[in-house]
Amino acid sequence: MGVLEIPRKESMITPVAAGKGRTSLFSFTKTSSSSLSSSSLSLPHTISHSPLHKFSESMMEENIDNAELLITKWDPNSSTHTKYEFLFQENRKEAKNFIKCVKDLRQAMHFLVSENSVSDKLVLAQNLMQIAMKRLEREFYHILSSNRRYLDPGSVSSRSLRMLAWSCSPSSESEEEHCVGSDKDVRTAGESISEEERLSELAMSDLKSIADCMISSGYGKECAKIYKIIRKSIVDEQLYHLGIERYSSSVFNKMNSQVFEHQIKNWLDGIKIAVKTLFHGERVLCDHVFSVSITITESCFTGVTKEGSIMLFAFPELVAKSKRSPEKIFRLMDLYESITDFWPEIESIFSFESVSAVKLQALNSLLKLGESIRIILSEFELSIQKNSLKIPIPGGGIHPLTHSVMNYISFLANYSGVLAEIITDSSSTTESLLPSLLPESYFESPNHDECPSLAISARLAWFILVLICKLDTKAELYNDIALSYLFLANNLQFIVEKVRISNLKYLLGDDWITKHEKKVRQYAANYEVTAWSKVFSTLPENSSDGMSPEMVKTHFRQFNSGFEQVYRKQISWVVLDGKLRDEIKVSIAKNLVPAYREFYDTHLVALSGEKNLEVLVRFAPENLGNYLSDLFHGSAVSGSSSSSMSSSSLSLISRCLS
Repeated sequence: MGVLEIPRKESMITPVAAGKGRTSLFSFTKTSSSSLSSSSLSLPHTISHSPLHKFSESMMEENIDNAELLITKWDPNSSTHTKYEFLFQENRKEAKNFIKCVKDLRQAMHFLVSENSVSDKLVLAQNLMQIAMKRLEREFYHILSSNRRYLDPGSVSSRSLRMLAWSCSPSSESEEEHCVGSDKDVRTAGESISEEERLSELAMSDLKSIADCMISSGYGKECAKIYKIIRKSIVDEQLYHLGIERYSSSVFNKMNSQVFEHQIKNWLDGIKIAVKTLFHGERVLCDHVFSVSITITESCFTGVTKEGSIMLFAFPELVAKSKRSPEKIFRLMDLYESITDFWPEIESIFSFESVSAVKLQALNSLLKLGESIRIILSEFELSIQKNSLKIPIPGGGIHPLTHSVMNYISFLANYSGVLAEIITDSSSTTESLLPSLLPESYFESPNHDECPSLAISARLAWFILVLICKLDTKAELYNDIALSYLFLANNLQFIVEKVRISNLKYLLGDDWITKHEKKVRQYAANYEVTAWSKVFSTLPENSSDGMSPEMVKTHFRQFNSGFEQVYRKQISWVVLDGKLRDEIKVSIAKNLVPAYREFYDTHLVALSGEKNLEVLVRFAPENLGNYLSDLFHGSAVSGSSSSSMSSSSLSLISRCLS
């Protein structure tokens, strides 16, 4: 059957539910005169001959005659009527009268069926109803097709509906005819509206009046069929322009990183328009056009949007099922956050039972995304523990593992809200016990009532603890104990600073930072004692004691040798943090220079007669500070305190954690 064909009804009288709380009306089909005999009617045939009955019957027959004049004028099959003419486009006043004639015709048929079912006028009325419905079908199709621009979902706004409400009140007895708005009516409803808004409102008004009339006359199915075909093509086209396509898992796994990133960006940009504009607009339009029948509203909205919306929300699930990598977690969280942000709108728009599969798909995508994110986090922790790089970092600098892990963790902190929800939803026993597994002195969890993100705070603190433990094993690779302490001080200082300048500060708290700063200072002190104890031992405990010239020479020679040895060794060592570097230098100078100065000033006079004194006494007290200032710059400086994560940083993560 073609789009504009009107099917023949199986029975002459069919009750049609016009909508919730509405009275059932009747659908009539063309029938031969012989079929209208009293024996073919289930209703009792009683013809009253009272003057009132005669008057009512006369009025009904007059309504049929009046309807015949207007309906036959717009008969789409008439040889005198060009196919390019459209009632609602040519003459809006006549369109309003046409709707009224159909209503009157329906009332007349109802009267004749119940009062005089053998009337010849009933056959005429049935034929006229067929013609009228064919005309309205064509009008409905034409309005939907020719007003695509003005019925764009973005143009269908709540404001338009409020402006139409005055003429389309469900309580109005003559709703169908009144809902055919004129240009003057629309201007009255809102003087300040634009031309595009005016045309949008007129199209919506006309569609509603036609739908009301056809549904009330028993032709709702034909009306809905036209609507679904045209509006679904619009939705599918707009989804295509948004870059929303149907993919398979195999296609995703074959994508390179650039294409993969592009597809996700398209989806993240597209979901906002799809939910807030496209699907919301379609729901508004459906609710308005088919307001007299919730059943038809649901059927049309489902037919128009279900396929496209399921395709939209299936995309994140495919991403979640694709090959995992540490850097992919951030895009997974972007997808997860996007769905959760739009969930209230999704629930509201897709509230019908027939589109529950759409919400189910969105929920399933959330579950798969959450599952994939949790797996990546577990793999991330395991990769820290299994890092197998056994080459000591020159100069005790920042280990690549420290760089990559802290950059990764600080970036995870930017998603604390999403991660907290995902981790909280986890049924893992480890997740629930994690805060209690952390050493009490290491991380004091904030009060749960004051900090809803306790779970993610504990999780990130745990990652850092795993990293610190791994760094302890890396420190054992150094043959020089002093350098291993400097390595630990450098790396822990980098960790603390990364926490301080990122969102980790708010998740771990000031107490965490303070405790770990003390640990850094302890590592630095251990380095100083271990590295400089030999130099300190070359000076006598009490420089004021009497000492022979030979003993003085011995102390100077030992000091020269010890200081030069430490200096040559440590000139290649590095302390990247400027503040920590200065603190270490100041501490060494405060302990070394005064002790050496006292010895120098007290005993230099005993060597006044010595030849080549500059060889024996190589360092003046005021020169020691200059030598110390050369230390800890190293031959190469690495590290960054940037809180952002570039694509190169993300690729570094994969290499360092592998």
